[in-house]
Amino acid sequence: MTVSVCMIVKNEEKVLARCLDSIADLAEEIIIVDTGSVDKTKEIAGRYTDKIYDFQWINDFSAARNYAFSLASMDYIYSADADEVLDGENRERFRILKDNLLPEIEIVQMKYGNQLENGTVYNFDEEYRPKLFKRLRTFTWIEPVHETVRLDPVVFDSDIVITHKPMENHGGRDIAIFTERLEKGYALSNRLWEMYARELFISGTDEELDKSEKYFRAFEEEVTDPELHKVICTVVARVARLRNDADVFFKYAMKLIAGGDGCSEICFELGAWYENRGDLNEAGLWFYNAYHETQPIIKLSCGGKEPLEHMAVIYERLGDSEQALYYRRMADELGK
Repeated sequence: MTVSVCMIVKNEEKVLARCLDSIADLAEEIIIVDTGSVDKTKEIAGRYTDKIYDFQWINDFSAARNYAFSLASMDYIYSADADEVLDGENRERFRILKDNLLPEIEIVQMKYGNQLENGTVYNFDEEYRPKLFKRLRTFTWIEPVHETVRLDPVVFDSDIVITHKPMENHGGRDIAIFTERLEKGYALSNRLWEMYARELFISGTDEELDKSEKYFRAFEEEVTDPELHKVICTVVARVARLRNDADVFFKYAMKLIAGGDGCSEICFELGAWYENRGDLNEAGLWFYNAYHETQPIIKLSCGGKEPLEHMAVIYERLGDSEQALYYRRMADELGK
């Protein structure tokens, strides 16, 4: 099986060679689509391939990737980003995969590692992502009677781990794209609403959160998915807490509490609300609930390290050094 590496790049002179050094000999073709570099990105790319193309950036990553994929000619397409690296062990795993991949497999997932170092929407340090795609799909009839065409792709979860080594956090860039789309009246899928919320919670500024509120409150009127409704209420509650708007904060917090078990994020927000007002016992109760009694729906650390750190501070302020040390150690054990 042959492989086309397809990449979209912009101003990646600091990392592009590092990436291409790790994958160039694994591919029969390298396609670089540049979306407007003003540094030496294209010059560096030219050391590895002559298939370098320009694409006018329109704030749409899918459009750029679709163009790159359209230029590929090999059996499979490997979608790489410039801030990724395959180490020696995983390069060998890739070679073994090339020699042994069954032809009916249409998508290969690989583990994306080192996610939390500069994450924007990442709750896990390692998670599967689709990375290798069969370029031409063969439609297959299935079922012995009442036959139909198989619609779902055949996916293989490999043991290959890609190391993500970004030079900076891209949260601001991504949030700006969300904002632009919403300001122009474009609809977001349920998946993108959730991703937008995660970006805001994990890497968004207070200003970006405040600006997002009107979009989430407007979308609340049309959402039917109860899990997504919890996400929306959580975002609005956080904005209201940061703005010190008690009416809106408790309106949306209570929607979550009354609707079931709540979530770690809203318990964390309630803890922060009372901590900021000096009600340490009440704050400690809600931070305890964030860690012990509920599960996170947007940001994993709201049900892990963050409430533990706040509980340590609260017990220090209450003069209970033993309990403070206990929760500090628990937080340290969780790491990131």
